[in-house]
Amino acid sequence: MSNSPEHSALKGLVEAAYEDRSLIDEKGDKASQDHIQAVLDVLQKLDSGELRVAEKVEHEWITHAWVKQAVLLYFIIAKMEVMETGPFEFFDKIPLKKNLKEQGVRVVPPGTIRYGAHVERGAVIMPGYVNIGAYVSEGTMVDTWATVGSCAQIGKGVHLSGGVGIGGVLEPAQAAPVIIEDGAFIGSRCIVVEGVRICEEAVLGAGVVLTASTKIIDVTGDQEVIHDGVIPPRSVVIPGMRTKKFPAGEFQIPCALIIGQRRESTDRKTSLNDVLREFAVQV
Repeated sequence: MSNSPEHSALKGLVEAAYEDRSLIDEKGDKASQDHIQAVLDVLQKLDSGELRVAEKVEHEWITHAWVKQAVLLYFIIAKMEVMETGPFEFFDKIPLKKNLKEQGVRVVPPGTIRYGAHVERGAVIMPGYVNIGAYVSEGTMVDTWATVGSCAQIGKGVHLSGGVGIGGVLEPAQAAPVIIEDGAFIGSRCIVVEGVRICEEAVLGAGVVLTASTKIIDVTGDQEVIHDGVIPPRSVVIPGMRTKKFPAGEFQIPCALIIGQRRESTDRKTSLNDVLREFAVQV
């Protein structure tokens, strides 16, 4: 995301309005209208992909809190209205994304992309859901009943299998969103929330649940190695359980187990199929 004078000006107006909500009072003066327009401009740029909530800069993900602030302010500015699409009727503040054909995005009914989300050309949205502020890159499949939450960042060539839940992270504004990097495969009914990051070409087997507190345990060596909040690149992950002591006794709590590494291959699809067979991963 460029640090253009336009973006810097929008950032200043949004941050001021976030601190003082009276600045987006529609009954206010011209200054109020300037702040309202800034919020609307940021949402338009999110929708077009000119702005992103988070982006990778020199191998590090940077979260732009002011862009998330604009999304939160938009909920205040936007008005509830009836929206009709064929036989369907909705009553909401956020309209649906338009001009999908021109953008080269396939959406299968009743798949839904909310305004303020950007989906790159070549992505496919089955009867799933992409929420405001999210970014879905080219060649990615959002499969049936999969959801992409507010501000989540989904990389290129990702497959979100049926029923996957990618959580939204709006508040606090500085909190990192859920990030799924290029080439990752997320198996059926997986849940990834609370800013967890799945690195490039990782594979999650069906039913893996990842929260900020989930222990991610690499069991491929002589001793376990624990990761918090990040699945390393090319890791193959399955659901697991570990014992934890409580005052009432010992109980099993969920964890995620890294059981291997996806082999390097110029053909990613072949590599994925091989790893699913090799590790007997259910997807």
